[in-house]
Amino acid sequence: MRKILILVFVALLSSEVAPADHPASPNVVIIFLDDSGFGDFHPFGKPAYPTPNVASLASEGMRLNQFYVPQAICSASRSALLSGCYPGRTKVFGAHGPGGKGLDPKFATLAEVLRKNGYATAHYGKWHCGDTPATRPLARGFDEHGGLMISNDMWRFHPVNPEHWGKHPLPYWRNGKITIADVTKKDQTQLTKWATEQAVDFIKRKHESPFFVYLAHSMPHVPLFCSENFQGRSGVGLYGDVIMEIDWSVGEIMKVLRELGVEKKTMVIFSSDNGPWAEYGEHAGTTPFREHKATGFDGGIRSATLMKYPGHLEAGSILDRPVSSVDLLPTLVHLTGSELPANEIDGRNVWPILKGDKNAEAVHDYYPFSTGRTFEGVISGDGRWKLHLPHRYRHVTEGGKGGQPGRTVSQEIMLSLFDLKDDPKETTNVLAQHPKIAQRLEALALKHRESFYGKQ
Repeated sequence: MRKILILVFVALLSSEVAPADHPASPNVVIIFLDDSGFGDFHPFGKPAYPTPNVASLASEGMRLNQFYVPQAICSASRSALLSGCYPGRTKVFGAHGPGGKGLDPKFATLAEVLRKNGYATAHYGKWHCGDTPATRPLARGFDEHGGLMISNDMWRFHPVNPEHWGKHPLPYWRNGKITIADVTKKDQTQLTKWATEQAVDFIKRKHESPFFVYLAHSMPHVPLFCSENFQGRSGVGLYGDVIMEIDWSVGEIMKVLRELGVEKKTMVIFSSDNGPWAEYGEHAGTTPFREHKATGFDGGIRSATLMKYPGHLEAGSILDRPVSSVDLLPTLVHLTGSELPANEIDGRNVWPILKGDKNAEAVHDYYPFSTGRTFEGVISGDGRWKLHLPHRYRHVTEGGKGGQPGRTVSQEIMLSLFDLKDDPKETTNVLAQHPKIAQRLEALALKHRESFYGKQ
């Protein structure tokens, strides 16, 4: 008997257990938008239309003002979120088209990690992490799935290149089967609604045991569509209508969590894969920061983010310290008592920072950022300094109208240092004033580039 007790004690010590400051196995819901601007929702911005459900989520949870994605393009950003790895490690860059290989199965996903720990897992909405049998949601740790494998503009009505994209159908998938062979404009109006209804149904069926829902909306990526109930509702145009329907979606998720009595043991995360696609003008969101999607400026890589975990994250609190999307996987592993993947990851557990530990140190020396295959620079671990290596980027000179892109030009930024605390819009290069800081960050950037990208 004594030997058995000793073995049990050793097993308990060696196993992963949930931290003492919160319940074991909390549910996890991640609501991830596509191309949403930092200022699209109250309280991050002051849009002319109401977003009461996102505003309530902010008042009941924590607002993260400096949440970064490592690359401001669809596939790269989403793969980083799910794997906890930078694009330079996974080699998932940019946005993959039909049949794209996506995230290599050798990199575990958050769904795989949580399912191994007994979680029911589901993905609804946009996937964009691979469109081959080995990289689709059901092969990457999700029990259920419904939505598009790629972006909703990769179809025959593409505004710039319809002939190219028209060669491929845009199918809608449901649990491993194509239920709509080629999505129509009418189908597009239902995407937000379908994803929301499927997520709510899953939560109702699975709430008696731990669950993970990844609700990754196709909107507000162009082309914009919303259901009939929201058409014309914002009074400011289609983009506002689309955002209001997304706000409704947030409300539906929060309502079902309350009704089922699981709100207090559910971690809800609300964010976006990158900033607005500014060249689409009136069909794009807004950001107070420089530039937009597909750039390494904060207008592209800084996403408005909320987290709610009742009793564990202070209601109405604001975090002005940097956190990266790659940090979500290890942080949720910590909270759920799960095991980290066997493969190497880049994210770190940021729970001490999130819960307000004033003595919590920065978990990264730097945060790298890139666009496509081009590595562009780093942000200091404390979030104050940002160094751009010389690179070219796309700048919008005129926004488009009616779903058509506007005009852009290629510009170049030389080696530049910005003080994000005093200059969050990255307007003034302070390289000459802070040479030692610049040298330190440049050394980190060059080392990262060599390690992950080779010579560029």
